[in-house]
Amino acid sequence: MDEDEPLPSYEGLAAAFAKAKAEKERDEAQGLRATTGNAAAANKQGEVHFKASHGILIAFFSWILALHALGIYLFTSGFLLTRLVLEHRSHCSVPPIDVAGSYTPGSPDAGCWHPKTFDKAIVIIVDALRYDFTIPFHPTEPEKPRHFHNSIPFLYDTAVKHPNNAFLLPFIADPPTTTLQRLKGLTTGTLPTFLDAGSNFAGTAIDEDNLIEQLHNASKRIVHLGDDTWHALFPGYFESNLTHAYDSFNVWDLHTVDNGVTEHIFPLIHPSNTSQWDVIIGHYLGVDHAGHRYGPEHPAMTAKLNQMDDIFRRMVDQLDDDTLLVVMGDHGMDAKGDHGGESDDEIQAALWMYSKRDRFGRSSPSYNIPPATAKERPVSQIDLVPTLSILLGMPIPFNNLGAPIEEAFIGPKGNDFQNLATVSRLTAAQIHRYQQEYTRGKGLDDTTRATALSLWDTANGAWTSLGGSKRSTHDQLHHISSAFLAYQAETLSICRALWAEFDVPRMLHGVQILALTLLTLGLYARGLDGERAELTPILLTRGIIGTLLGAGLGMGISFAFSQLPREHVVIYTTAVGSIAGISTGFWHIRRRLVSPLPNSIWGWVCVTVTVALSAGFAANSFTIWEDEILLHFLCTFGILGALSSFRQKNSIDRALGCYHSILFVVLTRIASLSRLCREEQMPYCVSTYYASANSSTSATWQLAIPYTVAFLLPNFIRSYYKGTRNFQGSVVTWFDFALRFGLLLSAAYWTLDTADDGDWYPGYGEMLKTTKTIIAQLVFAIALAFGYSTFAWSKPFLNIETKTRGATSSSDQVVADGGTSSITILGYANVHGSRYAFLVTMWFLAITLVQKPMGAGAIGIAWWQIFSLFEIIDTNKLSDTPVGPVVLGLLGSFHFFKTGHQATLSSIQWESAFIPLRTIKYPWSPLVVVLNTFGAQILCAIAVPAIVLWKQPPKKKGLLGDVAKAIGTHILFYAVINLATTMWAGHLRRHLMLYRIFSPRFMTGALVLLTVDVVAIFIALGGARISFLSVGEVFGWTG
Repeated sequence: MDEDEPLPSYEGLAAAFAKAKAEKERDEAQGLRATTGNAAAANKQGEVHFKASHGILIAFFSWILALHALGIYLFTSGFLLTRLVLEHRSHCSVPPIDVAGSYTPGSPDAGCWHPKTFDKAIVIIVDALRYDFTIPFHPTEPEKPRHFHNSIPFLYDTAVKHPNNAFLLPFIADPPTTTLQRLKGLTTGTLPTFLDAGSNFAGTAIDEDNLIEQLHNASKRIVHLGDDTWHALFPGYFESNLTHAYDSFNVWDLHTVDNGVTEHIFPLIHPSNTSQWDVIIGHYLGVDHAGHRYGPEHPAMTAKLNQMDDIFRRMVDQLDDDTLLVVMGDHGMDAKGDHGGESDDEIQAALWMYSKRDRFGRSSPSYNIPPATAKERPVSQIDLVPTLSILLGMPIPFNNLGAPIEEAFIGPKGNDFQNLATVSRLTAAQIHRYQQEYTRGKGLDDTTRATALSLWDTANGAWTSLGGSKRSTHDQLHHISSAFLAYQAETLSICRALWAEFDVPRMLHGVQILALTLLTLGLYARGLDGERAELTPILLTRGIIGTLLGAGLGMGISFAFSQLPREHVVIYTTAVGSIAGISTGFWHIRRRLVSPLPNSIWGWVCVTVTVALSAGFAANSFTIWEDEILLHFLCTFGILGALSSFRQKNSIDRALGCYHSILFVVLTRIASLSRLCREEQMPYCVSTYYASANSSTSATWQLAIPYTVAFLLPNFIRSYYKGTRNFQGSVVTWFDFALRFGLLLSAAYWTLDTADDGDWYPGYGEMLKTTKTIIAQLVFAIALAFGYSTFAWSKPFLNIETKTRGATSSSDQVVADGGTSSITILGYANVHGSRYAFLVTMWFLAITLVQKPMGAGAIGIAWWQIFSLFEIIDTNKLSDTPVGPVVLGLLGSFHFFKTGHQATLSSIQWESAFIPLRTIKYPWSPLVVVLNTFGAQILCAIAVPAIVLWKQPPKKKGLLGDVAKAIGTHILFYAVINLATTMWAGHLRRHLMLYRIFSPRFMTGALVLLTVDVVAIFIALGGARISFLSVGEVFGWTG
């Protein structure tokens, strides 16, 4: 330290305290007392002013949150595709075209449009039954069979040995491969749209024609067993006295649903009870849950497939001659057991049909063997709808786009092309009728389906040319059948294109709102010169006025022009009016405006990194490898931090800055060892997050990670408090006891979970589940209940040492003239930073619990990096720059990937909802999933205020405004990313990789922005209030 450099502020305060104490001693000796009334009133006024300013900041950032939500909603409602749902229904007595031959339509008992083949049906859905689970695997060196191989041989063997009784085919699902959307397709015969993807866990009743409704209208008695999703889609359609539904969301429970279905289905198919039902729907979930919990490469998968195999053998034994048995998967699963996307493993399910009588056949002897892969002779899942409808004598649902499955109608000898041509014609005619109504409803002309109409005319002409001749050859009938199938395929292609129509005006207006909000936030965070807490009220007031005027204008326009969509108009005018209002506020304080562009190298580094990241999302390869790009950005920051630290004049700052910069890079590289690869990264990526690439459980050795975190990390973070002499008071109890105990309990939870997964203690599974749930709840209690109680009621982490003159003293002793006491305040220099950072440690404990063992290590490293970042920012004097908030944004995004997540639906760890709970409870279960998914971004967002509070004295002016500036900058980073991913998704809406890459990244960006908004406002800014009040109670509110 230079000789002319002023004393550190804590020494100055200590001297003031010593002098005041000496004066008090003199006054007391003379019988005098200080008059403190005016000081107390001023102090109270300062506290009230702080609370008011803080409340206005909360309101302002909440306003920003609302604008983000409106912009995202408007864009999403135009981007996530929807289709016109027709209310038309098919009727038994009204076939779509004249019925061939002498058959008289209109009787459900004989068959509405075509003679029925079966009186009853048992439809079994084995959730996530992938096609390759059902076909034999013959290993060749160096291949070895996996746990899912050869575990359910009955379906394949029956199809091979009895081709007239059974067939097995690949059953291809249309993405998104979530259960609710698949059930819609399997019952309506229609295609899903992007909007369906968001409703997988909030299903509403199907309001279009469907097979279940047709059966119900024909007075068929339908029994449902299993997954309760069916009851959300088809309320009131099932026999209440025979139906048994089970919760479908508890993916850790492999047996309850399956055992319940089995328990009730076999009594029903007993000959004495078959008169009670016409159709049974059984939905098994064990295979799907085994995949989610363990992955397909696990003994639990073998056990579940073996169980299904045994069940189907028993069903066939009890089946009568007039009942059709259908077994199918609604989707597949990827290498980790998840689904939701469009990879081959996710869309390739299996379909098996069986009849005791000879009803099925093959048109070629080469088809007697089921396809070796799902690429051969696949059928679409929507093809099941017309197939089942005709086999059971029901009308084909009005909106169906599927085609009849050849094996079901070709006859036992494989030559009944008359029947195949007839059902193909009926199905095509219904599709033609639907298309006529759809184009009329959408106001489309026939040019949009000119090719399909030409194929329809060709197929109809070929049928008419036969004139019902019984001498028609197989080749002629086969040709006619193929012609109608060609029409069906072309119509399906046209519908895919029609339903890929985007509402571009809504999308553009959503982008405009997001862009204008970003400009407003950028000006607020980086373009104001002065105390933001003092300038925010005028901005907020003008914004509120603009919001009200915009809403009123929107209502007026929507009433004046009724043809305009009211919701769209009101949202847009409200948002634009709000932003216009705040713009007048900026004009009012225009003398306080400065250029928001950076004025330093560090500022330009932040802008460059953010812009480069945003621009890169236009490329699918960049988006796929985002985790590796973030790794290089963070390492670059660490290297720049080390170089900058070498330039510091103070030797202590220079040493600390270099050490923490190098540590930051090392920790980033260590964290990069945790990887969960997405399909597009293969084979250049090796997953390490789970036990293997085909597993969704942790390896046993990974249990050492949370224990290592529990034993070592509190010591490392404690050193940051000791370095600033703030390891005082309640923080000692928290670090040495509560935090460490909570981390050990978290490690114990995952140990018990692994024991439960691996069945280490047979017969004690229920006890293990109960114990680990209690442990998880206890950890949350320590982190949030005890943590917030301590955070709210603790004094600043200080210690004041008082010694008398003449005592052996330390070098910190300060003695005032005329006094007899020396005072040393330990921790004064970092009173704000240490007090607020306590909040970060609390949420670290809560987030660690909901991460898998590898994720706990990644979050622990992120926590350590956050504290190193505090030191890097302080030693390089960067607290007023955007570096801290932007690097925290990069750090949160990086550790999102390191905690086992990707920007894909299938990487969501839904099972985390059951860590503290045994059943689904709203809103807690979704909140736990959010905490698991976005835990890294949440932790970094909470840490933002500490960036500007670290090593700041209590009496520094404008700290609240500095916190608002940092939070605004942090949100600004995510707002830029969200705007970029939104714009690229809109621009690339016709790209082949839209649904697989660009759309999921846009949705991830939107959810992250909204999550960070909420966390920054109500946890970070709310926590800053508690911290400021605690410090102000000790040091006062006046300068």
